[in-house]
Amino acid sequence: MKNKEKENFEDQYFPFPEKDFRETFQWRIFRIMAEFVEGFQFVADFNRSVSFFGSSRFDEDNPHYEKARKLAELLVENDYAVVTGGGPGIMEAANRGAYEKDGESVGINIQLRNEGEKANDYLKKSVGFHYFFTRKVMLSYASYGYVFFPGGFGTLDELFEMLTLMQTEKLPQPVALVAVGKDYWQPLIDWMKDTLLEEYKTISQEDLDLIKVVDAPEEALKIIKEGEPLKR
Repeated sequence: MKNKEKENFEDQYFPFPEKDFRETFQWRIFRIMAEFVEGFQFVADFNRSVSFFGSSRFDEDNPHYEKARKLAELLVENDYAVVTGGGPGIMEAANRGAYEKDGESVGINIQLRNEGEKANDYLKKSVGFHYFFTRKVMLSYASYGYVFFPGGFGTLDELFEMLTLMQTEKLPQPVALVAVGKDYWQPLIDWMKDTLLEEYKTISQEDLDLIKVVDAPEEALKIIKEGEPLKR
């Protein structure tokens, strides 16, 4: 085949892609599918676990860091696995408490470009995700309870996501949702009560009862063990 004919043949049957195929819509679909398959395969091993949420900016001198660490220790002593986003701050504290008690310390990480978030040093098992929504599904799917410590936009996003799933009964199993730190959470609860429940009537009292606010790790453990928020 002459060179010119060969070029025409290749252009017709093997066109050079105009852009990286990894940026195409079809590739993203397959990547999402792969993350779900890997994620469900991963969390299937943790049938009795509690997921922790909270700020990645707290260091070990922060009192909420110490409370998260203590609660994780108590959970491990009661045969729960501790699951976090695998990063620093509250996530590290929870993983640290579980790790130091020789319990299941699990990280479901997110790959971030700008934040520089990396896995903490107290993970026994971990898996990484590109998409936030696949990661949130995994954090919610296998857990018997959710524990929320003070945090930023990400923590609040996760809180309302889990509350919505509980409200609409879209979770695979009943769960307890506990917010630790009355100094941080009570003003939000008061706003939901005064504005959403009483003034605008966009939620019911049963919806508000889904979340329990405590200060002590021991209180959080008791609620998780009893499944108190779902006893209506």
